[in-house]
Amino acid sequence: MHVDMNCDMGEGYGAYTLGKDSEIIGLISSVNIACGFHAGDPQVMAGTVRLARDHGVAVGAHPGFPDLLGFGRRNLACSPEEIDAYLTYQIGALQAFCTAHQCRLHHVKPHGALYNMAVGNEALVRAMAKTIARLDAGLRLVLLSGSDNTRMAALTEAEGVTAVFEAFPDRGYTAEGTLVPRRHPAAVLHDPEQVAARAVRMVTAGAVQTIDGTEISLSAQTLCVHGDNPNSVQIAQAMRQHLEAAGVSIRSM
Repeated sequence: MHVDMNCDMGEGYGAYTLGKDSEIIGLISSVNIACGFHAGDPQVMAGTVRLARDHGVAVGAHPGFPDLLGFGRRNLACSPEEIDAYLTYQIGALQAFCTAHQCRLHHVKPHGALYNMAVGNEALVRAMAKTIARLDAGLRLVLLSGSDNTRMAALTEAEGVTAVFEAFPDRGYTAEGTLVPRRHPAAVLHDPEQVAARAVRMVTAGAVQTIDGTEISLSAQTLCVHGDNPNSVQIAQAMRQHLEAAGVSIRSM
């Protein structure tokens, strides 16, 4: 049994630093790098690509809406043509940095509002898959795991792209299988042992406890560690330790 551990990185900008990238990179198997729209700048992107390459971690693009002030977490109404242009611009930039630093782009994980808006949204997922297939059909598209995994996987496959489904051990879940909004006090979990136990159950039992105490089914090939969690390093360490102790190996998606 195996699972991928991923983390969003390169989300600093100019003089501003976010996350503990250099401390977490050795604990994960995939990284999602901000591409300049919600965070990141050319130097940060280049440095994060080199960091991932040097640690043998799979590199993914983390494109979002053009929303620096809102950190890409505000919903924007966009046409398929706008989605295509936004993704092409951001993925293309990171592809160039990967080429410059002798590594290969591996996957695409939408950021923030773009990621959340894709949940159950066939038109948006189809638009993203079409763009990704045109750029590089070998790139995987990371989506939130839910009850419609089979439908979404078939939809992306029809466009020539493989979907990978993701779960969040450090986030609260609703009974409907969606992430609890960040404004809710139960949205983010901070205890490393609690998060690690949830990670093990997600992988070995395919289940997660929701904020109302019920348990729902969940199937995921990759688990996210949030780099902006104050306990992110301890959480990543605990997740890896507990997963490996349960017989789960960590490898890229």
